[in-house]
Amino acid sequence: MMALSCFTPIIAKPPSSIICKCTKPSTNHALDAAYIKRAALIADKSAGFTAPHPNFGCVIATPSGDVAGEGYLYAEGTTPAEVQAVTAAGERCRGATAYLNMEPGDCHADSAAVSALLQGGVKRVVIGMRHPLQHHRGNAVRALRGEGLQVDLLGEDLTSKLVEDAQKECLLVNAPLICRATSRIPFSVLKYAMTLDGKIAASSGHASWISSKESRNLVFDLRGRSDAVIVGGNTVRKDNPRLTVRHGGGRMPVRIVMSQTLNLPDEAHLWDTSEVSTMVVTQRGARRSFQKLLASKGVEVVEFDMLNSQDVMEYFHDRGYLSILWECGGTLAASAISSGVIHKVFAFIAPKIIGGKNAPSPVGELGMVEMSQALNLIDVRYEQVGPDMLVSGFLQPLPDMVPVIPSLEETFVVDPTISRYESSIIFFYKTWDPYGAFSNFSPHAIQMPDENGDYVTWSSVEHFYQAHKFVGADDACADCVERIKSAKSPEEAAKIGRSMQRKRPDLVRPGWDNMKIDVMYRALKCKFSMYPHLKSMLLATAGCVLVEASPHDLFWGGGRQGDGLNYLGQLLMKLRSEFLGESSSSEAPSLTV
Repeated sequence: MMALSCFTPIIAKPPSSIICKCTKPSTNHALDAAYIKRAALIADKSAGFTAPHPNFGCVIATPSGDVAGEGYLYAEGTTPAEVQAVTAAGERCRGATAYLNMEPGDCHADSAAVSALLQGGVKRVVIGMRHPLQHHRGNAVRALRGEGLQVDLLGEDLTSKLVEDAQKECLLVNAPLICRATSRIPFSVLKYAMTLDGKIAASSGHASWISSKESRNLVFDLRGRSDAVIVGGNTVRKDNPRLTVRHGGGRMPVRIVMSQTLNLPDEAHLWDTSEVSTMVVTQRGARRSFQKLLASKGVEVVEFDMLNSQDVMEYFHDRGYLSILWECGGTLAASAISSGVIHKVFAFIAPKIIGGKNAPSPVGELGMVEMSQALNLIDVRYEQVGPDMLVSGFLQPLPDMVPVIPSLEETFVVDPTISRYESSIIFFYKTWDPYGAFSNFSPHAIQMPDENGDYVTWSSVEHFYQAHKFVGADDACADCVERIKSAKSPEEAAKIGRSMQRKRPDLVRPGWDNMKIDVMYRALKCKFSMYPHLKSMLLATAGCVLVEASPHDLFWGGGRQGDGLNYLGQLLMKLRSEFLGESSSSEAPSLTV
């Protein structure tokens, strides 16, 4: 996959002239900066292959300057980068320096990354940036320093021009996470292709193709790096796009259509959801009959009281999305820019002139009447892509993460009267959010007996649950189970399981709807029984209602308006009651379907 030098900048491998075998890393800022840049580059390796998630990279360097081991987080719920790097380094890890682009902290209550560095014998840790999320921020730094390790942070303990450049790379590679930490909207990129005279289509509306094949391939990469791709109704009507990653990328983002009136065609490529999901967001009450038609095709429809870019982005923030790519026309682009939800722009400029007084431009009316009102891009970069020129830059700076507000844990240390669990409702969803360990995607393997009584290891609860939809004597079922079991991440296990259930309902075991709650409960009980720290975390929530904060899953989650059944939260509360020796009926509702 082509690296996107202006999305997450290409970071060159440290030159041999910098990695000097006689230089001590603790006194060489150039060496520290080079290895931190390398860690940031490694952290970006999963882009386009798994859903956007916190990007972690780790490089282990020996005192002589050799790279002993490297690793990166492949996906949510997979092996931490630090564990991979320490394992690869082996005995060479002892006395070495670990370079991390970001402070560890992908799953609350999981200390695998810190433990790996301690057990591996690392002497020094250099960190590119503190964790942006407040509930993780500073925890790993304190833990490492508490064990006697030297921990240096770029911009705090280490300062120089080289260090500043390295720290910038760390910020860029986790720009989506920084936006999540400081605002309630995902990191949004506006992409468009235009002619040299600023047109995105001819006067007739014809737009295929403005940019070159090389530029289009780069757009496929951009899509693969995003949770979702957004277009407006005009784009659907005029272009009938597919919005897929057609060059063979590892994942497909959700395709989103924003349409206030639902004046959309009955037939469109986007309504084919056999391989890629499509969602339509619209104004409440718009074309109810058409909404039913979309639902019959497997298209999810989400209604808003007032359809605007800000509310839509806040919804997708709640849905857990980190990164959104806007490939819309000028009207919707202007609305998104005016709403302040666009963070970065990618403009592909083709060496073509088409003219036309009525030919559309990439951005519609913004209400500006003087050039002094023009929006200036920040950190502008230029890159030739085939015959085209790609101009990219930030429309607004990355949010400032300072001043640092003490975390709840830090406050509790100072004032124990402040409870960690003040809220009577505890929400959980993504593994990087508070209580992320409650998620089925958390990196906690479980061991469950099979039909013969032999114990089998599953990489996560999600692996186990998805596979058990298809347990049976049929060879096709066995193959499906094995594919799910071998999936590299919970995300991929879920994708395989859901896709197979949709395409081959005949393979789903009989009575699955009546047994799936019991299957989930057994997996959860195994998980929280195997890991004492998870059990303690669950018990510490006594008296609180647990809600799986999925706004779209109305069975396992709580739903957007609190109208979901929240069975995952219910099961955790039932398990908590069982652990506390209470009757499950005294706390959790009945779990019958």
